[in-house]
Amino acid sequence: MKKYILFLIILTLIITGCSKTKEDVIKIGVIAELTGDVPAFGASCKNSVLMAAKEINDTGGLEVSGKKYKIQLFIEDNAARPEQSASVAQKLITQDNVVAILGPNASGGAIPASEIAESSKIPFITPISTNPKTTIDPRSGLPKKFAFRVCYLDPFQGQVLATFALNNLKAKRAAVLFDVTSEVLKGQAEYFKKSFEAQGGTIAAFETYSTGDRDFSTQFTKIKNAAPDIIFLPSYYGEVPLQIQQAKRLGITVPFLGSDAWGSHDLLKLCGPDCEGYYFCSHYASDSTAPLTVDFVNKYKKMYGVVPDDVAALTYDGFQILINAVKKSGKINPQAIRDAISNTKDYKGITGNITYTKDSGDPIKGAVIIQIKNGDFKWFSDEATSRGSAP
Repeated sequence: MKKYILFLIILTLIITGCSKTKEDVIKIGVIAELTGDVPAFGASCKNSVLMAAKEINDTGGLEVSGKKYKIQLFIEDNAARPEQSASVAQKLITQDNVVAILGPNASGGAIPASEIAESSKIPFITPISTNPKTTIDPRSGLPKKFAFRVCYLDPFQGQVLATFALNNLKAKRAAVLFDVTSEVLKGQAEYFKKSFEAQGGTIAAFETYSTGDRDFSTQFTKIKNAAPDIIFLPSYYGEVPLQIQQAKRLGITVPFLGSDAWGSHDLLKLCGPDCEGYYFCSHYASDSTAPLTVDFVNKYKKMYGVVPDDVAALTYDGFQILINAVKKSGKINPQAIRDAISNTKDYKGITGNITYTKDSGDPIKGAVIIQIKNGDFKWFSDEATSRGSAP
């Protein structure tokens, strides 16, 4: 009998211990491009979210309604592929039982992942997917209820870059080269073209290529003959160096202008002096003297030995918005978390103040122009604030 009672006590302790472990964690899914075409984006996302979670866990966890919970991350690689983004989102929700998902970053993966989250009613936050479709229901054309982003949108980015080209670079004629097989890069090119022409500029050439292409001589020959004042190149950081080098070999001397797809510091290693002096649109400036930014950059450099790029900064902000939503709701419940995110007002983040309107997952955000100067990314100017929703 004594042995039987002892067995029951031990069994109860084991069950209680397992139950406690299960209850005392907040499960958050992370989808990042750890392999594929933009691994620097994935690495920055992973590093940033690990740092943010460690900060909370090192203090004993997140307090929710008087109880401490540790953050448990489930990090999945989507290989920068749409179909893999959807499958890992499904896994995080149905197998890992996460209460929210952070990422993917690139819009090609963020759009299908957000649709899985939306259908499952799980809060979804993408750090840097700028394509409007990420937060829009494809069937109704109305905003998704559970999908949010931390960044501005491409229509706003196109307007910012077009205005900058006209007013700051004094360009009257622009050429554009973009990847026609990438929905987000194609969108950036089209929004730039629309805004540039609406403001009185002329698009002298509008050339395309496909993902994986290595020879751009035909496109750049046409661009050279069109005699533009600037070339808008919304390519990802890994493609930019080869494209600019080929353009210069053909005798093209006009400046290039980039989108936020340029934002990885890997661009500096790959492009070197060929990109010196050029500008691109970004979500934050790592050389900002704002106290929040200085503290974030110093912590990230101490942990990883590199300066954090815009993906790292946006991921950190997205994670903090999610954590604040859990605290404000007082519940570890997807619907409650979603409602609290939607009510976020004037959150002071690394990438600026963030506010969501009642019916949109698109924040009211500003943008910055970065110049590549002395082999580094340097703040050049702050730009207008977006209205926070897709057109």
